[in-house]
Amino acid sequence: MSSASIHKHTAILDAAYELFGSGGFYETKISEVAERAGIAKGTVYLYFKNKEELFMAVTRRDCEGFLQQLEAKLQACSSLTGKLSVIAEHHLFYYYERKQHTKLFFRAPNNNPELVAYMAHFMEEYMKAVVMVLLEGGASEPELMAQSYIGMLDRLKMDILFDPFFTEEEAHKRAKFAASLFIGGAVSNMNGSLGDWPAEQ
Repeated sequence: MSSASIHKHTAILDAAYELFGSGGFYETKISEVAERAGIAKGTVYLYFKNKEELFMAVTRRDCEGFLQQLEAKLQACSSLTGKLSVIAEHHLFYYYERKQHTKLFFRAPNNNPELVAYMAHFMEEYMKAVVMVLLEGGASEPELMAQSYIGMLDRLKMDILFDPFFTEEEAHKRAKFAASLFIGGAVSNMNGSLGDWPAEQ
């Protein structure tokens, strides 16, 4: 794509993200996306053949960003406890930063096999990242531990999505609590005591 095409493509995705997030998939019209992006309606169809394809592109960009940012944060941290804390913060703040765009999650296209398949792929990649952290720490049941940790974080995210007055301080508190609970319980059982792990970075 030329720089102009890239600019238009990004503008469309940004506009669609805002509108899908605040209004939902079914309520959002392509004409509204075009108007918000500052382009003609027909131009949107040069990049995306329909609204479902546009929603998929918005979802894919968002999920890929989640994984790429998580990988960068994990690479910058050397200890197991530090990495688990990073995962908790990253997970909960992903939703905190989108608390004004909750309809991305709750008003998505129904029965879209491509979206279902992609979200399954995304969760598999996310799980692999957490499993790798636990394997490096010597976990004997890394898959079960990863599922448990992500499951705990997923429950805590619900408070963020449903409470419009949820604060950044509360998000930090929940991330710290989740990491401390997991580290103090499951991780300490890996090798007898938490003291065996390197100091947190």
